[in-house]
Amino acid sequence: MSRIRPYRPTDRAALYEICVQTADAGGDATGILPDDSLWGDLFAVPYAERHPDLAWVVESDDERTIGYIVATDDTDAFYTWFRDEWWPGLQERYPRSAEPATREERMVEYGYERAPGIEPNAAEYPAHLHIDLLPETQGQGLGRGLMETLFAELTRRGVRGLHLGIDPNNAGAAAFYERLGMTRLPAAPGGQIYGVRFDG
Repeated sequence: MSRIRPYRPTDRAALYEICVQTADAGGDATGILPDDSLWGDLFAVPYAERHPDLAWVVESDDERTIGYIVATDDTDAFYTWFRDEWWPGLQERYPRSAEPATREERMVEYGYERAPGIEPNAAEYPAHLHIDLLPETQGQGLGRGLMETLFAELTRRGVRGLHLGIDPNNAGAAAFYERLGMTRLPAAPGGQIYGVRFDG
């Protein structure tokens, strides 16, 4: 039986692997971009680096890491750190395009745009997360278990709310978050954001 445990630094490579294997609206995105690491460099590993205390993984019976949840309890503070400390070390690997046109260029631009104040929902829903599970984990309640573990820790810290963005093409994810009591929040065109409050 798979189990949930706190993140360890030795899980870092698995975060990259799981992130790319679930990045295409829940499906495998391997090879979609010239550099598969970009997914993890944006959406998984920086969270575990900044907030290892807000990261948990699913470990299989044979001790493989097969899912994770990573989060920040303060989006604006996280984006300040991302802009000032995380992303500068990757700018040579991911140069900025003058007019981002390809999917990779738009994702790289997303990295360059991270800054405090960019997410309007952060004032009322300051935390945000990323969760990814390989197909073999599904149907065991592990996604719910990861979410409830994070929710409990954020509530303990007195965080008032949490938001997350999803790929609008991932209908399964939308249904999952709605079952957890999350509701739709305002989003930019083409985006889909859910939120939940912890302060009643």
